[in-house]
Amino acid sequence: MTEREQWQKQNSEYLAGALQWLRLRLTKLAQTTSPVTTSLSSTGADESAKKGFWNWFTPEDGKPEQKLLPPSSTESELDQQLEAAAAAMKTIEDSDQLPALTILSNALGLSNFEKQILLLCAALELDPQAAALCARIQSEAQRSYPTFALAFKLFDEPAWDAVSPERPLRYWRLLEINQPGAQPLMTSALRADERIVSYLKGLNTLDDRLSIFLAPILSSRMDIPELAPSQQSVVAEALTQWRLAPPHQPLPILQLLGADAASKQLIAAHIAAALGRQLYRLPAETLPQPTGDLETLARLWQRESLLLPLALYVDAQERDQAADLQAPLNRFLARADGLILLGTRETRPRLQRSGFSLDTATPTIAEQRDHWFAGLSETHGCSAAEATRSAELLSSQFHLDGATVAQIVATVPPVEDSQSLHAALWQACRAVTRPRLEALAHRVVTKADWDMLVLPAEQKSLLQQIAAQVSQRHQVYELWGFADRITRGLGISALFCGDSGTGKTLAAEVIANQLQLDLYRVDLSQVVNKYIGETEKNLCRLFDAADGGGVILCFDEADALFGKRSEVKDSHDRYANIEVNYLLQRMEAFRGLAILTTNMKSALDQAFLRRLRFIVNFSFPSVTERQNIWRGVFPKQTPVNGLDYERLARLNVTGGNIHSIALNAAFLAAGNGGKVTMPIVLNAARAEFRKLGKPVNEADFVWSI
Repeated sequence: MTEREQWQKQNSEYLAGALQWLRLRLTKLAQTTSPVTTSLSSTGADESAKKGFWNWFTPEDGKPEQKLLPPSSTESELDQQLEAAAAAMKTIEDSDQLPALTILSNALGLSNFEKQILLLCAALELDPQAAALCARIQSEAQRSYPTFALAFKLFDEPAWDAVSPERPLRYWRLLEINQPGAQPLMTSALRADERIVSYLKGLNTLDDRLSIFLAPILSSRMDIPELAPSQQSVVAEALTQWRLAPPHQPLPILQLLGADAASKQLIAAHIAAALGRQLYRLPAETLPQPTGDLETLARLWQRESLLLPLALYVDAQERDQAADLQAPLNRFLARADGLILLGTRETRPRLQRSGFSLDTATPTIAEQRDHWFAGLSETHGCSAAEATRSAELLSSQFHLDGATVAQIVATVPPVEDSQSLHAALWQACRAVTRPRLEALAHRVVTKADWDMLVLPAEQKSLLQQIAAQVSQRHQVYELWGFADRITRGLGISALFCGDSGTGKTLAAEVIANQLQLDLYRVDLSQVVNKYIGETEKNLCRLFDAADGGGVILCFDEADALFGKRSEVKDSHDRYANIEVNYLLQRMEAFRGLAILTTNMKSALDQAFLRRLRFIVNFSFPSVTERQNIWRGVFPKQTPVNGLDYERLARLNVTGGNIHSIALNAAFLAAGNGGKVTMPIVLNAARAEFRKLGKPVNEADFVWSI
C-alpha cells in the first residue's frame, strides 16, 4: 500500500469516527429537547433501535411524530461513547498523518468551534441521519439543516466571532448561507461548500469554479523543455528573491518583463517546478469586471493556494489594455495572495503589493543554434556537419525559444535527404511565426522572381545586395564578431523610392521569394490611430511579432508614418514628433528586414534616412526597359498574335501600368473569344491613359498593318 493509500484509509477512518461523534452529540441533544409522550415495551424499543432515528418520521406529511425515539442508550452510556469517539479522533489527529479536516483547519486558521460547525454542515452531505436529527432538534421537519443557532446549542465553548464575515468560515467561503428576506442570520440554513466536502473526503482538486478562468501549464520537470543558460539565470534570481522575502507576509509578485510571451511562460513553469507547485495561467482579459465577482475569484484563488501547492501566472502581455481592464487586474493582484507571477511587457507600478521585476528574452542566437543542433542530431540523426549548417541558417533567420524548437523538430517527419529536411524545417518555422502577424499586417503571396523585375543594373545590384545581407547575417554577425561590437542596427532597413508603378512592391516580393521568407505589407489603417499613444502601441505589437523572424515587413506609403518632425506649436505637434521618435528607435532595434516604399522621399525625416542601410531609387522606365517589360508581361499560356513590342514601348507608362493594360487586354480577348492582338492592347492602353488623366492622341492608339 502506498503512502497516499495509507493516508486515504486513515482519513476515511477519522471522518467516519468524526461523523459518529457528531451523530452521538445530535442524538443526545435530541433526547434532551424532545418531549416524551409514550412509553414502549422493550420489544418495541429494540425494534425501533434497529429501525434507527430516520424511520420515526411519517413519509406522508414529512412531519415527525410526537414521539421521542426510544433511547437505545442512557445518557451515561452516550457520554461514554462520546468520550471513546473523541479519543479515537484525538489519536489520529496526533499521528504523523493528519486527517484532512485538521489540515484544513490549520491551513485556514479555524478554531475548534469553527471546525465543529464545518463538520456539522459537511455531515448533511455524508450522513443520511444528520438531516433528520437536525429537524428533530429544531422541532420542525422543514428545518432539516444546520444553523448557527443549532451549533451554539450543540457544541461546547461556542464563540460569537465564528459568525463574523472576517472569520474563516465566511471569509474563505467554506459555508454557503441561505438567508432569504428578513430571516435572521442565526437561524438561516448553512451548507458546506462542495469543494470543501470533497477535500474532507480526501479529494483535493482545484475548485471547478476557477477552471473557467485558469488553464494548467505543465509544471513537471520531466515535461518542461530545458531552458537556455541566459533564461536559467532568471529562474535562479527569482528563487533567491523569494527566499529573502520576510516571513509571515504575502509573497512579493514577480513581474516577468519582455516581449516574448512563450519564453516567459517557460521560465514561469521552471520556477513553479523548482518550488514543487502546479502552475496555472490566468489571462488578464478574462478577469470579471463586477467588483463582487472579482472579489470572489481572488478569495477562491487565495483559498486554493493554501490547500494545494499552486502558482499563478497572470498573462498581461498586451500593453495596450484600456483603463477599465487595468483596474480589475490591479485589484485582483492586490487582493489575491500566494505565489503569483505577472507576465507583462513593461513594469507595472502601483500594484498595491510588494514585488520585483526581472527581464526576460528569447535565447541568444548561440543558444538557439545549440537547441537546433541537439534536436537535429538526436531526433533526425543528422551528421555534425549537416546539423551545424541547418542550425546556423535556422537560428539566423528565426528567433524561437527552446520549447518551440523542440516542437518543430519533433513534428517534422524524418527524411533521408538532409536538404529536404532543412526545407521542411524552414517551412515549419514560417508556419509557427505567421500567426503572430496575421492580425497586424497582410501577408503577400510572393511568386515574382528576378526575371520578372526589369530595372537598371545598378538598382538590381542593390536589391541583390539586400538579399545577400539577409542570408549572410549569421556569418558576419556571429562568426565574424560584429554582433559583439554593436548593440543596435543589427537589422536591415531599405527604402524603395520612386513613382507609383515603377516596381517597388514587386522588388520586395522578389527578395522575399528568393529568401523563402514571408512578406507582410503593413496596413496603415490598422496601425495609425488618432488617439494619443495608440499608434506607438500598435507599432510595438507589430515589431514584437516580427522579431520572431522569418518575415519581411513592407511599409507602403512610408511617408505617412515616417514624415518629418515639425516645430512644436501645440500638443498635436508634440505627440506627432513623439511618434516619429519612437519609430526611429524601434526601427533601429528591429532585427529583421524592413522595406519602406514611398513616392515622396523628400517628405521623410532626415534622421530616419540616416538610419537606413539601403536606399534604392526606382526611376521611370526607359524605352528599352519598357520593351523588356512588354515582352515578359504576358504568361506563356496566353494566346498572343502579332504584338509589336517596339510600338508598345513608345507608350509612356510605368511597369505597373503595363501590367494593368496587359490584364485588361487579356480579359477583352477572352470576351471576344480570340487572341490578344495589337488593336485589343491599344484599346486597353487608351482606357489606362484616360484613367491616369494623360492626354490621349488617337493616332497613337490606331493600329494599321
